[in-house]
Amino acid sequence: MYTPSSERYAQMKYRRTGKSGLLLPEISLGLWHNFGGVDVFENGRAMVQYAFDNGITHFDLANNYGPPPGSAEENFGLILKKDFPGSLRDELVISTKAGYRMWDGPYGEWGSKKYLVNSLNQSLKRMDLEYVDIFYSHRPDPNTPMEETMSALAFAVQSGKALYAGLSNYSASETEVALTVLNKMGTPCLIHQPKYSMFARDPEAGLLEVLQKNGVGCIPFSPLAQGLLTDKYLDGIPNDSRAAKSHGFLQPGDVDEPKISQVKKLKALAQLRSQTISQLALSWLLHNPVITTVLVGASSVAQLASNMKCVENTAFTEDEINEINSILKSR
Repeated sequence: MYTPSSERYAQMKYRRTGKSGLLLPEISLGLWHNFGGVDVFENGRAMVQYAFDNGITHFDLANNYGPPPGSAEENFGLILKKDFPGSLRDELVISTKAGYRMWDGPYGEWGSKKYLVNSLNQSLKRMDLEYVDIFYSHRPDPNTPMEETMSALAFAVQSGKALYAGLSNYSASETEVALTVLNKMGTPCLIHQPKYSMFARDPEAGLLEVLQKNGVGCIPFSPLAQGLLTDKYLDGIPNDSRAAKSHGFLQPGDVDEPKISQVKKLKALAQLRSQTISQLALSWLLHNPVITTVLVGASSVAQLASNMKCVENTAFTEDEINEINSILKSR
């Protein structure tokens, strides 16, 4: 039987989420990959246990995580039942999302109130939870009024099925509109989850400023660019890597020589800081005070443990920041 470490809060650092009262760990665990029905359950369970033992209290899911879709929530629900009974649930921040395709027919994706509310109900059933801490609109819907999509988030909070509302993949302008609508509904947005890394810096073109101005937290996903910001691809594409698979978000064409050249230069800088490339990339994000927490994925306890060490050194000199910017512009 799993017994959480009594020292679980000794090392992790926590940051306030925007202007809210909620503190989140600097590193959160995402269950996008490696927690589905095709994966080894005990490996995912071991990662969740290790994360909690070391102060990670926030676990992030979505309705379609798997594969198959929904299976990551089902597996996480089993882990909760086995390892986090009773009041331990109160020490966890659990989030889920809806927006991408989940089931057949016209009501199985996007941003209608019918889809979002039904999806949340299904997520709660899969995880056997009374509520989630954060419920996100996973992407904006160009064909549904913003008021309807935001009303679904407000309903989720006001009905007690979620404690907070969040946005993901919304642009700066879309976020401003959504925040205004949510505030009018009496359900302010807690946090925004954008794709953000050294190789994906779109949030710097207005979004981070909007979040800071409105007191909204920020939790970047894909902070390691699907594995590019690691040692994995320095000598080619391994057979067991994401880029070697026929499906997925990282394709062989993404692993090009100019990008690998940048990674090698970043590795040299990381070594001077006594860090790995991934630790450098995560620390770089946490260096920005607008960032609340960084969402990491992992395929093993060892990988998670290594990435978590980034919190030990999130300070950068001006010269280091300038060198990173110079490297990232050299394509």
